[in-house]
Amino acid sequence: MAALRKFLYYLNVVGMVIYILVCSTFLFMGKSLYPGQLTLILEVAAGIVLVSLPPIIERVFHVQLPDILVALYEIFILMAILLGSGMQGYSVPYWDKVEHLFSAGILAGSGFMIYSARTPAGKKVDPLLICLFAASFGVMLGVFWEFYEFTGDSLLGMNMQRYMAGGHPLVGHPVLYDTMGDLLMDFVGSAGLALYGYFAMRKNAAWLNTFKLVKR
Repeated sequence: MAALRKFLYYLNVVGMVIYILVCSTFLFMGKSLYPGQLTLILEVAAGIVLVSLPPIIERVFHVQLPDILVALYEIFILMAILLGSGMQGYSVPYWDKVEHLFSAGILAGSGFMIYSARTPAGKKVDPLLICLFAASFGVMLGVFWEFYEFTGDSLLGMNMQRYMAGGHPLVGHPVLYDTMGDLLMDFVGSAGLALYGYFAMRKNAAWLNTFKLVKR
């Protein structure tokens, strides 16, 4: 898993650098590859900082983040920044729903990490309680994200919750499709990892160490 984490990190960084160099060259020549090219270049440049956050956190706070959690994070950033925004991946149907699955896995995994960090070494824990906490934690933060999108749409005139189509507000049941779809993916991703964790811990209680935050 450590090797996968490292591979995904370099895939993100190298891919983003190449994207910036190629797209900047075409933009300088007056031939934008994508609409809003300058904004996309800046967003991808910010993505380099985002993918570097885990190693920065580890270095500053002298900890070792769970490799599986970091790998999920790197996949999420790859889909959201380089492929999603930079290369217009959001035009692919259900692209953002797959993203929500990964983000839910990250959040539920963070729930496992928090629980393991708060549990004294050697203490016997109830797998069901741990998994309920992880699933609830992931879904709760998914709800908070929808609050954020609603606030942005209401105050800044954005369309993060896809309540408009073709510049016109949707009416009736279709208004709920995007938000409910996102929440469903948050639930499926969080509950899926929690369910897997439950059976894994029933078989071997040490499985929780997969998400353990290690101090160095």
